[in-house]
Amino acid sequence: MGEKMDDTICAIATKLGVGAISIIRVSGPLAISKVNQIFEGCNLEQEKSHTIHYGFIKDKNEILDEVLVSIMKSPKTFTREDVVEINCHGGILPTKRVLELLLQNGIRLAQPGEFTKRAFLNGRIDLTQAEAIMELIESKNEVARKVSISSLRGSTSKLINEFREKLKMIIASIEVNIDYPEYQDIEEMTEENLKKLLIKLEKHLEKIIENSKNCQLVKNGIQTAIIGRPNVGKSSILNHLLEEEKAIVTSVEGTTRDIVEGEVTMDQLTLKIMDTAGIRQTEDVVEKIGVEKSIQLLQDATLILYVMDCSKELDEEDKTILNNLVDSKTIIVLNKSDQNQVIQKEMLPFSHIVYTTTLEEGGLNSLKDEIIKMFEQGEMDEDDTQLLLNARQVGLAEKAKEQLNSVFEALENGVELDLISIDLKDILDTLGMITGQTYQDEILDTLFENFCVGK
Repeated sequence: MGEKMDDTICAIATKLGVGAISIIRVSGPLAISKVNQIFEGCNLEQEKSHTIHYGFIKDKNEILDEVLVSIMKSPKTFTREDVVEINCHGGILPTKRVLELLLQNGIRLAQPGEFTKRAFLNGRIDLTQAEAIMELIESKNEVARKVSISSLRGSTSKLINEFREKLKMIIASIEVNIDYPEYQDIEEMTEENLKKLLIKLEKHLEKIIENSKNCQLVKNGIQTAIIGRPNVGKSSILNHLLEEEKAIVTSVEGTTRDIVEGEVTMDQLTLKIMDTAGIRQTEDVVEKIGVEKSIQLLQDATLILYVMDCSKELDEEDKTILNNLVDSKTIIVLNKSDQNQVIQKEMLPFSHIVYTTTLEEGGLNSLKDEIIKMFEQGEMDEDDTQLLLNARQVGLAEKAKEQLNSVFEALENGVELDLISIDLKDILDTLGMITGQTYQDEILDTLFENFCVGK
Protein backbone atom coordinates (compact mmCIF):
# COMPACT_ATOMS: atom_id res chain seq x y z
CA MET A 1 0.00 0.00 0.00
CA GLY A 2 1.93 3.03 -1.24
CA GLU A 3 -0.53 5.69 -0.15
CA LYS A 4 0.53 8.81 1.76
CA MET A 5 -0.70 9.21 5.31
CA ASP A 6 -0.73 13.03 5.42
CA ASP A 7 -3.31 13.66 2.69
CA THR A 8 -7.12 13.72 2.89
CA ILE A 9 -9.12 10.61 2.01
CA CYS A 10 -12.78 9.70 1.52
CA ALA A 11 -14.93 6.61 1.02
CA ILE A 12 -18.50 5.40 1.31
CA ALA A 13 -18.74 3.94 4.82
CA THR A 14 -22.10 2.20 4.42
CA LYS A 15 -23.22 -0.56 2.09
CA LEU A 16 -24.05 0.94 -1.29
CA GLY A 17 -27.69 0.44 -2.21
CA VAL A 18 -31.19 1.74 -1.62
CA GLY A 19 -31.77 2.58 2.05
CA ALA A 20 -32.66 5.32 4.50
CA ILE A 21 -29.18 6.90 4.57
CA SER A 22 -25.68 6.37 3.30
CA ILE A 23 -22.57 7.85 4.90
CA ILE A 24 -19.47 9.19 3.17
CA ARG A 25 -16.50 9.49 5.51
CA VAL A 26 -13.70 12.03 4.97
CA SER A 27 -10.49 12.14 7.03
CA GLY A 28 -7.35 14.26 6.88
CA PRO A 29 -6.02 17.79 7.37
CA LEU A 30 -8.26 19.29 4.66
CA ALA A 31 -11.42 17.30 5.51
CA ILE A 32 -13.44 20.22 6.91
CA SER A 33 -12.29 22.87 4.44
CA LYS A 34 -12.79 20.64 1.37
CA VAL A 35 -16.31 19.59 2.39
CA ASN A 36 -17.09 23.20 3.28
CA GLN A 37 -16.43 24.17 -0.35
CA ILE A 38 -19.33 22.03 -1.57
CA PHE A 39 -21.68 22.44 1.42
CA GLU A 40 -24.45 25.04 1.62
CA GLY A 41 -25.96 25.64 5.05
CA CYS A 42 -23.25 27.14 7.26
CA ASN A 43 -19.51 27.71 7.38
CA LEU A 44 -18.24 24.37 8.68
CA GLU A 45 -14.79 25.82 9.43
CA GLN A 46 -16.32 28.12 12.05
CA GLU A 47 -18.43 25.45 13.78
CA LYS A 48 -17.51 23.59 16.96
CA SER A 49 -16.21 20.05 16.94
CA HIS A 50 -18.61 17.12 17.26
CA THR A 51 -21.60 18.97 15.85
CA ILE A 52 -24.11 18.12 13.09
CA HIS A 53 -25.33 20.58 10.45
CA TYR A 54 -28.23 20.52 8.00
CA GLY A 55 -27.79 21.71 4.43
CA PHE A 56 -27.16 20.74 0.81
CA ILE A 57 -24.25 19.41 -1.23
CA LYS A 58 -23.89 21.53 -4.37
CA ASP A 59 -21.89 21.09 -7.54
CA LYS A 60 -21.63 24.74 -8.63
CA ASN A 61 -25.34 25.69 -8.93
CA GLU A 62 -26.72 22.14 -8.96
CA ILE A 63 -28.00 20.63 -5.70
CA LEU A 64 -26.89 17.00 -5.51
CA ASP A 65 -28.49 16.01 -2.20
CA GLU A 66 -30.00 17.21 1.06
CA VAL A 67 -27.62 16.13 3.83
CA LEU A 68 -26.60 16.18 7.46
CA VAL A 69 -22.88 16.82 7.93
CA SER A 70 -21.01 15.81 11.11
CA ILE A 71 -17.69 17.50 11.85
CA MET A 72 -15.18 16.09 14.35
CA LYS A 73 -11.89 17.85 14.90
CA SER A 74 -8.52 16.29 15.67
CA PRO A 75 -7.43 14.67 17.94
CA LYS A 76 -10.70 13.37 19.41
CA THR A 77 -11.67 11.28 16.37
CA PHE A 78 -11.25 7.68 15.24
CA THR A 79 -8.24 8.50 13.05
CA ARG A 80 -6.98 11.37 15.28
CA GLU A 81 -7.36 13.55 12.18
CA ASP A 82 -10.14 15.96 11.25
CA VAL A 83 -13.11 13.81 10.21
CA VAL A 84 -16.29 14.74 8.36
CA GLU A 85 -19.21 12.38 7.77
CA ILE A 86 -21.78 13.31 5.14
CA ASN A 87 -25.15 11.65 5.73
CA CYS A 88 -26.82 11.41 2.30
CA HIS A 89 -30.15 9.96 1.25
CA GLY A 90 -29.56 6.26 0.79
CA GLY A 91 -29.80 5.96 -2.98
CA ILE A 92 -26.97 4.74 -5.17
CA LEU A 93 -26.92 7.75 -7.53
CA PRO A 94 -26.90 10.62 -4.96
CA THR A 95 -24.18 8.89 -2.93
CA LYS A 96 -21.95 8.26 -5.95
CA ARG A 97 -22.43 11.83 -7.21
CA VAL A 98 -21.37 13.30 -3.85
CA LEU A 99 -18.35 10.95 -3.72
CA GLU A 100 -17.33 11.91 -7.25
CA LEU A 101 -17.58 15.60 -6.34
CA LEU A 102 -15.24 15.07 -3.37
CA LEU A 103 -12.73 13.31 -5.65
CA GLN A 104 -12.96 16.15 -8.19
CA ASN A 105 -12.10 18.59 -5.40
CA GLY A 106 -8.77 16.92 -4.63
CA ILE A 107 -9.69 14.35 -1.99
CA ARG A 108 -8.24 10.87 -2.58
CA LEU A 109 -10.32 7.68 -2.52
CA ALA A 110 -9.35 5.65 0.55
CA GLN A 111 -7.74 2.23 0.21
CA PRO A 112 -9.36 -0.78 1.96
CA GLY A 113 -8.96 -0.41 5.72
CA GLU A 114 -7.15 2.92 5.43
CA PHE A 115 -9.21 4.74 8.07
CA THR A 116 -8.43 1.99 10.59
CA LYS A 117 -4.79 1.91 9.47
CA ARG A 118 -4.52 5.65 10.16
CA ALA A 119 -6.09 5.11 13.58
CA PHE A 120 -3.38 2.54 14.29
CA LEU A 121 -0.45 4.57 12.91
CA ASN A 122 -1.64 7.68 14.77
CA GLY A 123 -1.74 5.76 18.07
CA ARG A 124 -5.52 5.79 18.47
CA ILE A 125 -5.71 1.98 18.63
CA ASP A 126 -3.22 -0.87 18.57
CA LEU A 127 -3.13 -3.73 16.07
CA THR A 128 -5.26 -6.10 18.14
CA GLN A 129 -7.99 -3.45 18.40
CA ALA A 130 -7.79 -2.80 14.65
CA GLU A 131 -8.28 -6.52 13.97
CA ALA A 132 -11.09 -6.63 16.53
CA ILE A 133 -13.08 -4.16 14.41
CA MET A 134 -13.09 -6.50 11.42
CA GLU A 135 -13.66 -9.55 13.62
CA LEU A 136 -16.70 -7.80 15.14
CA ILE A 137 -18.12 -6.99 11.71
CA GLU A 138 -17.68 -10.60 10.60
CA SER A 139 -18.82 -12.24 13.87
CA LYS A 140 -21.33 -15.05 13.31
CA ASN A 141 -22.25 -15.97 16.88
CA GLU A 142 -22.30 -14.60 20.42
CA VAL A 143 -18.88 -15.98 21.33
CA ALA A 144 -17.30 -14.18 18.37
CA ARG A 145 -19.10 -10.94 19.22
CA LYS A 146 -18.13 -11.01 22.92
CA VAL A 147 -14.47 -11.81 22.25
CA SER A 148 -14.25 -9.13 19.54
CA ILE A 149 -15.81 -6.47 21.79
CA SER A 150 -13.49 -7.43 24.63
CA SER A 151 -10.44 -7.18 22.36
CA LEU A 152 -11.66 -3.85 20.98
CA ARG A 153 -11.78 -2.57 24.58
CA GLY A 154 -8.14 -3.60 25.05
CA SER A 155 -8.25 -7.03 26.72
CA THR A 156 -5.88 -8.68 24.22
CA SER A 157 -3.49 -5.73 24.43
CA LYS A 158 -3.52 -5.95 28.23
CA LEU A 159 -2.84 -9.69 28.12
CA ILE A 160 0.19 -9.33 25.83
CA ASN A 161 1.53 -6.18 27.50
CA GLU A 162 1.44 -7.77 30.95
CA PHE A 163 3.35 -10.78 29.59
CA ARG A 164 5.91 -8.53 27.88
CA GLU A 165 6.43 -6.54 31.09
CA LYS A 166 7.34 -9.74 32.96
CA LEU A 167 9.77 -10.62 30.18
CA LYS A 168 11.26 -7.10 30.30
CA MET A 169 11.87 -7.47 34.05
CA ILE A 170 13.78 -10.70 33.46
CA ILE A 171 15.89 -9.11 30.70
CA ALA A 172 16.60 -6.08 32.90
CA SER A 173 17.69 -8.32 35.81
CA ILE A 174 20.09 -10.21 33.55
CA GLU A 175 21.62 -7.02 32.16
CA VAL A 176 21.96 -5.37 35.58
CA ASN A 177 23.79 -8.47 36.86
CA ILE A 178 26.13 -8.36 33.86
CA ASP A 179 26.78 -4.59 33.85
CA TYR A 180 26.88 -3.97 37.61
CA PRO A 181 28.18 -7.16 39.28
CA GLU A 182 29.54 -5.11 42.19
CA TYR A 183 26.04 -4.20 43.47
CA GLN A 184 25.41 -6.47 46.45
CA ASP A 185 21.74 -5.53 46.96
CA ILE A 186 20.66 -6.91 43.56
CA GLU A 187 19.56 -10.54 43.47
CA GLU A 188 21.95 -12.59 41.39
CA MET A 189 20.34 -13.91 38.20
CA THR A 190 21.65 -17.46 38.14
CA GLU A 191 20.74 -20.01 35.49
CA GLU A 192 18.57 -21.79 38.06
CA ASN A 193 16.64 -18.60 38.93
CA LEU A 194 16.25 -17.75 35.26
CA LYS A 195 14.89 -21.22 34.45
CA LYS A 196 12.26 -20.93 37.22
CA LEU A 197 11.08 -17.57 35.92
CA LEU A 198 10.99 -18.72 32.30
CA ILE A 199 9.10 -21.93 33.18
CA LYS A 200 6.35 -19.77 34.73
CA LEU A 201 6.22 -17.65 31.58
CA GLU A 202 6.13 -20.74 29.38
CA LYS A 203 3.15 -22.21 31.28
CA HIS A 204 1.35 -18.87 31.08
CA LEU A 205 1.97 -18.65 27.32
CA GLU A 206 0.82 -22.24 26.79
CA LYS A 207 -2.42 -21.47 28.63
CA ILE A 208 -3.02 -18.36 26.50
CA ILE A 209 -2.47 -20.35 23.29
CA GLU A 210 -4.65 -23.29 24.37
CA ASN A 211 -7.55 -21.09 25.53
CA SER A 212 -7.33 -18.99 22.38
CA LYS A 213 -7.37 -22.04 20.10
CA ASN A 214 -10.40 -23.46 21.89
CA CYS A 215 -12.20 -20.15 21.51
CA GLN A 216 -11.22 -19.93 17.82
CA LEU A 217 -12.85 -23.30 17.32
CA VAL A 218 -16.22 -22.06 18.58
CA LYS A 219 -15.87 -18.51 17.23
CA ASN A 220 -14.98 -19.42 13.64
CA GLY A 221 -17.27 -22.41 13.27
CA ILE A 222 -16.93 -26.08 14.19
CA GLN A 223 -15.97 -28.30 11.26
CA THR A 224 -18.76 -30.88 11.34
CA ALA A 225 -18.91 -34.00 9.18
CA ILE A 226 -22.15 -35.94 8.75
CA ILE A 227 -21.10 -39.48 7.90
CA GLY A 228 -22.68 -42.91 7.75
CA ARG A 229 -23.70 -45.64 5.39
CA PRO A 230 -25.88 -44.82 2.36
CA ASN A 231 -29.57 -44.01 2.80
CA VAL A 232 -29.55 -43.56 6.60
CA GLY A 233 -30.85 -39.98 6.37
CA LYS A 234 -27.67 -37.87 6.34
CA SER A 235 -28.89 -35.48 3.65
CA SER A 236 -32.30 -35.11 5.30
CA ILE A 237 -30.60 -34.17 8.58
CA LEU A 238 -28.40 -31.62 6.76
CA ASN A 239 -31.43 -30.06 5.06
CA HIS A 240 -33.37 -29.84 8.33
CA LEU A 241 -30.44 -28.26 10.19
CA LEU A 242 -29.89 -25.71 7.41
CA GLU A 243 -33.65 -25.25 6.88
CA GLU A 244 -33.13 -25.47 3.13
CA GLU A 245 -33.01 -28.19 0.47
CA LYS A 246 -29.27 -28.21 -0.13
CA ALA A 247 -28.80 -31.95 -0.57
CA ILE A 248 -30.73 -34.29 -2.86
CA VAL A 249 -32.82 -36.75 -0.85
CA THR A 250 -33.90 -40.05 -2.47
CA SER A 251 -34.27 -43.68 -1.45
CA VAL A 252 -31.55 -44.64 -3.93
CA GLU A 253 -28.24 -45.58 -2.28
CA GLY A 254 -25.24 -43.48 -3.35
CA THR A 255 -27.21 -40.34 -4.30
CA THR A 256 -24.73 -38.05 -2.50
CA ARG A 257 -21.46 -38.50 -4.38
CA ASP A 258 -19.52 -35.44 -3.29
CA ILE A 259 -19.28 -33.20 -0.23
CA VAL A 260 -22.32 -30.97 0.31
CA GLU A 261 -21.57 -28.02 2.62
CA GLY A 262 -23.61 -25.56 4.65
CA GLU A 263 -23.41 -23.35 7.74
CA VAL A 264 -25.84 -23.09 10.64
CA THR A 265 -25.80 -21.10 13.89
CA MET A 266 -27.46 -22.53 16.97
CA ASP A 267 -27.31 -20.82 20.35
CA GLN A 268 -23.69 -19.53 20.61
CA LEU A 269 -22.30 -22.07 18.13
CA THR A 270 -21.69 -21.98 14.41
CA LEU A 271 -21.39 -25.31 12.63
CA LYS A 272 -19.72 -25.69 9.25
CA ILE A 273 -21.50 -28.84 8.17
CA MET A 274 -20.41 -31.25 5.45
CA ASP A 275 -22.77 -33.97 4.25
CA THR A 276 -20.68 -36.76 2.79
CA ALA A 277 -21.09 -39.66 0.43
CA GLY A 278 -22.35 -42.79 2.18
CA ILE A 279 -19.46 -44.97 3.34
CA ARG A 280 -19.66 -48.38 1.65
CA GLN A 281 -17.79 -50.63 -0.73
CA THR A 282 -18.59 -49.49 -4.28
CA GLU A 283 -17.35 -50.06 -7.82
CA ASP A 284 -18.81 -46.75 -9.12
CA VAL A 285 -15.73 -44.58 -9.85
CA VAL A 286 -17.39 -41.24 -9.01
CA GLU A 287 -19.04 -42.54 -5.85
CA LYS A 288 -15.76 -44.19 -4.82
CA ILE A 289 -14.00 -40.81 -4.86
CA GLY A 290 -16.81 -39.36 -2.70
CA VAL A 291 -16.44 -42.21 -0.20
CA GLU A 292 -12.66 -41.63 0.01
CA LYS A 293 -13.30 -37.95 0.74
CA SER A 294 -15.73 -38.94 3.49
CA ILE A 295 -13.11 -41.14 5.16
CA GLN A 296 -10.60 -38.26 5.01
CA LEU A 297 -13.11 -35.98 6.76
CA LEU A 298 -13.09 -38.38 9.72
CA GLN A 299 -9.54 -37.16 10.37
CA ASP A 300 -10.13 -33.47 9.71
CA ALA A 301 -13.50 -32.83 11.38
CA THR A 302 -13.81 -31.43 14.90
CA LEU A 303 -17.30 -32.88 15.30
CA ILE A 304 -18.54 -36.09 13.67
CA LEU A 305 -22.24 -36.89 13.42
CA TYR A 306 -22.32 -40.60 12.67
CA VAL A 307 -25.81 -41.33 11.38
CA MET A 308 -27.30 -44.82 11.62
CA ASP A 309 -30.69 -46.23 10.69
CA CYS A 310 -31.83 -47.48 14.09
CA SER A 311 -34.53 -49.63 12.48
CA LYS A 312 -31.89 -51.94 10.99
CA GLU A 313 -29.47 -54.37 12.59
CA LEU A 314 -25.79 -53.48 13.04
CA ASP A 315 -23.65 -55.18 10.40
CA GLU A 316 -19.90 -55.70 10.09
CA GLU A 317 -19.45 -52.48 8.09
CA ASP A 318 -21.12 -50.48 10.88
CA LYS A 319 -18.90 -52.13 13.49
CA THR A 320 -15.75 -51.39 11.48
CA ILE A 321 -16.65 -47.68 11.17
CA LEU A 322 -17.66 -47.42 14.86
CA ASN A 323 -14.28 -48.85 15.89
CA ASN A 324 -12.54 -46.02 14.01
CA LEU A 325 -14.51 -43.16 15.58
CA VAL A 326 -13.08 -41.00 18.37
CA ASP A 327 -15.60 -40.90 21.22
CA SER A 328 -14.75 -37.35 22.38
CA LYS A 329 -15.66 -35.78 19.03
CA THR A 330 -18.48 -38.08 17.90
CA ILE A 331 -22.25 -37.99 18.31
CA ILE A 332 -24.00 -41.21 17.31
CA VAL A 333 -27.25 -40.23 15.61
CA LEU A 334 -29.80 -43.07 15.68
CA ASN A 335 -32.05 -41.78 12.92
CA LYS A 336 -35.52 -42.95 11.82
CA SER A 337 -36.57 -43.34 15.46
CA ASP A 338 -40.20 -43.08 14.30
CA GLN A 339 -39.79 -46.67 13.07
CA ASN A 340 -39.07 -49.83 15.07
CA GLN A 341 -35.91 -49.17 17.13
CA VAL A 342 -33.75 -52.25 16.59
CA ILE A 343 -30.55 -50.47 17.70
CA GLN A 344 -30.64 -49.29 21.33
CA LYS A 345 -28.31 -46.76 23.00
CA GLU A 346 -27.10 -49.40 25.46
CA MET A 347 -25.65 -51.42 22.59
CA LEU A 348 -23.08 -48.73 21.70
CA PRO A 349 -20.01 -47.73 23.78
CA PHE A 350 -20.26 -43.98 23.12
CA SER A 351 -20.83 -41.01 25.42
CA HIS A 352 -23.01 -38.97 23.06
CA ILE A 353 -25.96 -40.83 21.50
CA VAL A 354 -29.30 -39.37 20.38
CA TYR A 355 -32.47 -40.58 18.65
CA THR A 356 -33.71 -38.46 15.74
CA THR A 357 -36.32 -38.36 13.02
CA THR A 358 -36.73 -35.95 10.14
CA LEU A 359 -40.40 -36.82 9.68
CA GLU A 360 -41.66 -35.10 12.83
CA GLU A 361 -41.45 -31.45 13.90
CA GLY A 362 -38.72 -31.08 16.51
CA GLY A 363 -37.30 -34.47 15.54
CA LEU A 364 -33.75 -33.06 15.62
CA ASN A 365 -34.05 -31.18 18.94
CA SER A 366 -32.20 -33.93 20.80
CA LEU A 367 -29.28 -33.63 18.35
CA LYS A 368 -29.15 -29.84 18.63
CA ASP A 369 -29.20 -30.04 22.43
CA GLU A 370 -26.37 -32.59 22.45
CA ILE A 371 -24.18 -30.47 20.16
CA ILE A 372 -24.69 -27.41 22.38
CA LYS A 373 -23.89 -29.50 25.47
CA MET A 374 -20.64 -30.80 23.94
CA PHE A 375 -19.35 -27.32 23.15
CA GLU A 376 -21.10 -25.38 25.88
CA GLN A 377 -19.28 -22.17 26.80
CA GLY A 378 -21.63 -20.79 29.43
CA GLU A 379 -21.58 -17.11 30.30
CA MET A 380 -18.22 -15.59 29.45
CA ASP A 381 -16.70 -13.36 32.13
CA GLU A 382 -13.89 -10.86 31.59
CA ASP A 383 -11.12 -13.45 32.04
CA ASP A 384 -12.71 -15.76 29.45
CA THR A 385 -12.53 -13.03 26.80
CA GLN A 386 -8.88 -12.12 27.42
CA LEU A 387 -7.75 -14.14 24.44
CA LEU A 388 -5.80 -13.92 21.21
CA LEU A 389 -8.27 -12.99 18.51
CA ASN A 390 -7.21 -14.76 15.32
CA ALA A 391 -4.77 -17.10 13.59
CA ARG A 392 -2.17 -14.34 13.08
CA GLN A 393 -2.00 -13.59 16.79
CA VAL A 394 -1.98 -17.26 17.82
CA GLY A 395 0.73 -17.97 15.23
CA LEU A 396 2.98 -15.27 16.71
CA ALA A 397 2.37 -16.59 20.23
CA GLU A 398 3.36 -20.08 19.06
CA LYS A 399 6.50 -18.63 17.46
CA ALA A 400 7.34 -16.96 20.79
CA LYS A 401 6.88 -20.32 22.52
CA GLU A 402 9.26 -21.98 20.05
CA GLN A 403 11.80 -19.20 20.72
CA LEU A 404 11.37 -19.79 24.45
CA ASN A 405 12.06 -23.51 23.95
CA SER A 406 15.28 -22.54 22.13
CA VAL A 407 16.27 -20.46 25.17
CA PHE A 408 15.83 -23.50 27.42
CA GLU A 409 18.06 -25.52 25.05
CA ALA A 410 20.66 -22.74 25.11
CA LEU A 411 20.66 -22.74 28.91
CA GLU A 412 21.14 -26.52 28.94
CA ASN A 413 24.11 -26.08 26.61
CA GLY A 414 25.73 -23.51 28.88
CA VAL A 415 25.24 -20.44 26.67
CA GLU A 416 26.25 -17.20 28.42
CA LEU A 417 23.48 -15.07 29.93
CA ASP A 418 24.32 -12.03 27.80
CA LEU A 419 23.49 -14.10 24.70
CA ILE A 420 20.36 -15.46 26.39
CA SER A 421 19.30 -11.85 26.92
CA ILE A 422 19.48 -11.25 23.15
CA ASP A 423 17.24 -14.27 22.53
CA LEU A 424 14.72 -13.01 25.09
CA LYS A 425 14.62 -9.64 23.31
CA ASP A 426 13.70 -11.49 20.11
CA ILE A 427 10.76 -13.04 21.96
CA LEU A 428 9.80 -9.55 23.15
CA ASP A 429 9.76 -8.35 19.53
CA THR A 430 7.69 -11.34 18.39
CA LEU A 431 5.05 -10.66 21.03
CA GLY A 432 5.20 -6.95 20.16
CA MET A 433 4.10 -7.85 16.63
CA ILE A 434 0.77 -9.05 18.07
CA THR A 435 -0.13 -5.58 19.33
CA GLY A 436 1.81 -3.67 16.67
CA GLN A 437 4.51 -2.33 18.98
CA THR A 438 6.84 -3.89 16.44
CA TYR A 439 5.69 -4.51 12.87
CA GLN A 440 6.77 -4.82 9.25
CA ASP A 441 5.19 -2.51 6.65
CA GLU A 442 4.54 -5.36 4.21
CA ILE A 443 2.65 -7.42 6.80
CA LEU A 444 0.72 -4.33 7.90
CA ASP A 445 -0.34 -3.60 4.33
CA THR A 446 -1.58 -7.16 3.82
CA LEU A 447 -3.55 -7.07 7.07
CA PHE A 448 -5.45 -3.85 6.25
CA GLU A 449 -6.09 -4.83 2.64
CA ASN A 450 -8.50 -7.44 4.03
CA PHE A 451 -10.70 -4.67 5.44
CA CYS A 452 -13.59 -3.18 3.49
CA VAL A 453 -13.27 0.27 1.91
CA GLY A 454 -14.60 2.91 4.30
CA LYS A 455 -13.31 1.16 7.43
